Amino acid sequence: MTQARFITLEGSEGVGKTTNLEYIKTLLSAQGIDFIVTREPGGTALGEQLRELLLGHKHDGMADETELLMMFAARAEHLDKVIKPALANGQWVLCDRFTDATYAYQGGGRGIDFERIRILEDYVQGDCRPDLTLLLDAPIEIGRERANQRSAPDRFEKEQTDFFNKVREAYLSRAKSDPQRMKIINAALDLDAVKSQISDQIKLFFSHSDS
Repeated sequence: MTQARFITLEGSEGVGKTTNLEYIKTLLSAQGIDFIVTREPGGTALGEQLRELLLGHKHDGMADETELLMMFAARAEHLDKVIKPALANGQWVLCDRFTDATYAYQGGGRGIDFERIRILEDYVQGDCRPDLTLLLDAPIEIGRERANQRSAPDRFEKEQTDFFNKVREAYLSRAKSDPQRMKIINAALDLDAVKSQISDQIKLFFSHSDS
């Protein structure tokens, strides 16, 4: 497994990304893999400032196109300063959300045409794409109930159920169209069962990486 790999973790609110990201870190560490952990939006000083603007309530009601372009602005900086240098240096990259989230939230949730997102994706990323994406999926009602037990909702978490149903549909549609890369994890189950699914997918990915 000498070649660096790019792994992303996706999912809507309340599906357990934070907890399971920590679990994936233990799986990579157990294999002796040199990796970095990062997130979107964010991952750089500029990206984290954009994250505050995107998730905070100071600019509630920003134009959908503004939101989309800010996401890709943060991503361009992230790729240039963190992701591409790490991969070039032989480090694996584990990222909490990436462009699939843009298709889901800005495409599915906001209704922005997927083709516009694809054009930006090609322009900003070139040929850089994740090697493996784990999609934590659960019915919206379950995710929202879990999310409501956490801190005060951010700008996205305040959206209505219909918005999150569209986000979930977009995620599942992308997984269906790219099953080799994007693996669905049933996050409605208990944590041990979720971890078991993740472990199976990571082991399978390791075996393919070795071949």
